[in-house]
Amino acid sequence: MPIESGSCASARQAKQKRKSHSLSIRRTNSSEQERAGLHRDMLEGQDSKLPSSVRNTLLELFGQIEREFENLYIENLELRREIDTLNERLAAEGQTIDGAELSKGQLKTKASHSTSQLSQKLKTTYKASTSKIVSSFKTTTSRAICQLVKEYVGHRDGIWDVSVAKTQPVVLGTASADHTALLWSIETGKCLVKYVGHVGSVNSIKFHPTEQVALTASGDQTAHIWRYIVQLPTPQPTADCNQMSGEDEVEFSDKDEPDGDGDGSSDCPTVRVPLTSLKSHQGVVIAADWLVGGKQAVTASWDRTANLYDVETSELVHSLTGHDQELTHCCTHPTQRLVVTSSRDTTFRLWDFRDPSIHSVNVFQGHTDTVTSAVFTVGDNVVSGSDDRTVKVWDLKNMRSPIATIRTDSAVNRINVCVGQRIIALPHDNRQVRLFDMSGVRLARLPRSNRQGHRRMVCCSAWSEDHPICNLFTCGFDRQAIGWNINIPALLQEK
Repeated sequence: MPIESGSCASARQAKQKRKSHSLSIRRTNSSEQERAGLHRDMLEGQDSKLPSSVRNTLLELFGQIEREFENLYIENLELRREIDTLNERLAAEGQTIDGAELSKGQLKTKASHSTSQLSQKLKTTYKASTSKIVSSFKTTTSRAICQLVKEYVGHRDGIWDVSVAKTQPVVLGTASADHTALLWSIETGKCLVKYVGHVGSVNSIKFHPTEQVALTASGDQTAHIWRYIVQLPTPQPTADCNQMSGEDEVEFSDKDEPDGDGDGSSDCPTVRVPLTSLKSHQGVVIAADWLVGGKQAVTASWDRTANLYDVETSELVHSLTGHDQELTHCCTHPTQRLVVTSSRDTTFRLWDFRDPSIHSVNVFQGHTDTVTSAVFTVGDNVVSGSDDRTVKVWDLKNMRSPIATIRTDSAVNRINVCVGQRIIALPHDNRQVRLFDMSGVRLARLPRSNRQGHRRMVCCSAWSEDHPICNLFTCGFDRQAIGWNINIPALLQEK
C-alpha cells in the first residue's frame, strides 16, 4: 500500500480546512439572516420612537459588526487548532528522530529563542518599573529642593502680577483683578498696605529701585505711581508647610479656593490717591516698569503702543509704535537703558534709549503665537515665553535664531529669571511652575500635590535672590500668592 507523502497530507489538510471555513461562513450568513429577521421582528413589536429607516440602518450596522466578530472568532479557533497541531508534530518528531544530539540541538535552538523572547520581555518590564522608581525619586528630590513656605491670601479675584521690593524693608507686592494692589510681609503673610486708587483691574506692579514707591498698571487706561510706608510686624511661629508627601497629584475645584479675605486685608492701611497718574493710552495698560535709575517709566498697552514717561513731570517722552496687535508685557534692563515689549502679533521688540538723541528698535520673530512676556538677564540675553508653549533664549548680538528653546505642554505666562543663578521660572496655564536653566535643561517642578501649590492658572513668578526665607514667589488666578524656598545649590548639584 503506497504511503502518502507529508506534503500531500498537508495540502489535503489545508484544503479541508478551507472547505470547512467556507461552510461555516455560509452557515453564519444564513444564521445572520435569520437573526436579522428575528431582531427586526422584535424591534417592530416594541414601542420605538425611532423612524423605520433609522431602525433598519441600525440593524444593518449591528449585523455587520456581529459578522465581523464571528469571522474573527472562527479565525481564532482555526489558529488555535494549527498551533495545537504544530505542537503535537514537534513533540512527535522529538520522540521519533534517532540521535539524541540532533533532538537536543533542535530543542535547544527553540528553547534559546523562547528564552531570548522572555529575557527581552523581562528587560522591558524591568526598565519600565525602574523608570517609575527613578521618577518617584526625582519627584521626592524635587519636592525637597522646592518647598512651600507661605501663602498670601486676601484678594477677592485673580492675581495677575507679583513683585518684590528692591529696598528695605523688603515686602511682596501683588496686583489683582479686584482693582487693588496689596503689599505683604513676606515672613508673616500679613497684608501691610492696600492700594485702591485704580477703578479697573490692576495688571502689573513694580517697585522703585531706591525709594518706597510702587508703579501699577491698570485696565482703567492709566498707570499710577504711589508711595507707601510700611512697618514689618514681628514674625510669629507658623506650622511647618514643608512636609511633602509622595501622594499623587489631585485636581481641585473652585470649592477649594480661598475665600479671598482670610487674612483680613481690609484691616490694613489703605492708600487711595497716587503721587502721579500717567494718562496717555487709549486702551488697557497691561504692564509698566521703571527704567534704570527710576527717573523714567515705560508702559505697555492694548492700544498697540508703549509709552516712555518722565516720572517727575508725568510728561510723555516717547510713544513706541510698531506692534501690529495688543501689547502683553514690557520689561527694562537692570543696568542699561533698554526696554523690551511683547505682543500678540507673535513678536517682541527691543528698544534702545542709551543714546538720548535717538532710539533704535529691533524686532525678534521666533514664536508662532502670542508672546506673553520677554525679560532681560544680566548680560546680552533676552528670554521670551509664548502661548505656543515654548520659551526661547536669545542673544542680543544675534537675533536670527535663539540659542536655546524650551518646549512645554502648556501656554507660558509671565516668566522671570533669577539673575545671579540664571534660572528661569515658567508659570503655566495648567497650574504648573517649572524651573529651567539658560541652556534649556529642566531643573525642577514646584510641588502641586497634597493640597499644596496653585489650584488654577499660574499667572506670574518673581525671584527674590537675597531673601533668607523665600526666594521665589508665584501668583495665580486662584486668588493667592505663594512663597517658595528653592534650594538653589542642591538644585544645581542635582543637575
